Amino acid sequence: MFVRCPRSKLSVWAALCVIVLCWLYIYPVYRLPSDKEIVNDVLRQGQVWKKNQTRIRLFRHLLKVCCNPRKMFAVTKENSPPGKVIWYDGELYHSRTVKNDTYALFVQEMPLQAPLKRCAVVGNGGVLKRSGCGRDIDGADFVLRCNLPPLSKEYTEDVGTRTHLVTANPSIIEKRFHNLLWSRKAFVDSMKAYGSSYVYMPAFTMKPGTAPSLRAYHALADAGSNQTVLFANPDFLRSVGQFWKGRGIHAKRLSTGLFMASLALGLCEDVELYGFWPFSVDLEERPISHHYYDNVMPYSGFHAMPEEFLQLWHLHKTGTLRMHIGQCPDANAAA
Repeated sequence: MFVRCPRSKLSVWAALCVIVLCWLYIYPVYRLPSDKEIVNDVLRQGQVWKKNQTRIRLFRHLLKVCCNPRKMFAVTKENSPPGKVIWYDGELYHSRTVKNDTYALFVQEMPLQAPLKRCAVVGNGGVLKRSGCGRDIDGADFVLRCNLPPLSKEYTEDVGTRTHLVTANPSIIEKRFHNLLWSRKAFVDSMKAYGSSYVYMPAFTMKPGTAPSLRAYHALADAGSNQTVLFANPDFLRSVGQFWKGRGIHAKRLSTGLFMASLALGLCEDVELYGFWPFSVDLEERPISHHYYDNVMPYSGFHAMPEEFLQLWHLHKTGTLRMHIGQCPDANAAA
């Protein structure tokens, strides 16, 4: 026995198929370029780069409208008074009401006086190995680093020594320092590598990350550290995520590097990126490690690093920021 579908239903499905085919013809499915295609595009660009002040002003305006980094990138006593409900940006329907004990941990006002001049945002890509970029990075007026990277002597020639702001994800506190539940000394000692920097922590992104972030604050305060802990404002992180999602980045969450690049673009006159290269080969197609200090890969599907790179590379090509990939020119030659 055959079951006949009503002609009206067949007509509807046929019409839908035609619409989908037409849509794909007009708006074809985006294909991410291969690593080799991206390498070739970077090589074609070469070392030629020209700053475009108009583009910089336009992009800074877009970030101000969507995310207002100058006033909202950190939680402060001014923007988060007692009684305010802070909604976590990484979890739906989870919030925390600001109480007096937590309020006391916030800085009074936004600490960074914009505009900053030349800012170096240092990613942790393996492309930094043997780059010789350390002197160039240290020459910036403000240096931002991601996720407590090692700055020991074996790396300084490539990544520099100066730090003005470093991020510290709660997951690092958990894995590297056992959530600071047993001993705090290793954590406090390791933080000395970053000098009198700001320590930027997303304490209100995921609920499990709040307690270790607060413990990190107290560990540094109790040790008399000259570092200032800043808690990332989840409203800022959420709006930055939406901003880049509207520009085609499909990820569960942006990388810390893109958050820091966005912050710098909102605060700095000149933004230069180092170590932003999420590919397995360098410009000479030689294999490289994922980080300059190890080859531990991130969780699959959590970040969309190649998509992020392409967005940043577009900003490089339009003169909005400058990306350094591979070796940095000799400081004496550059002078």
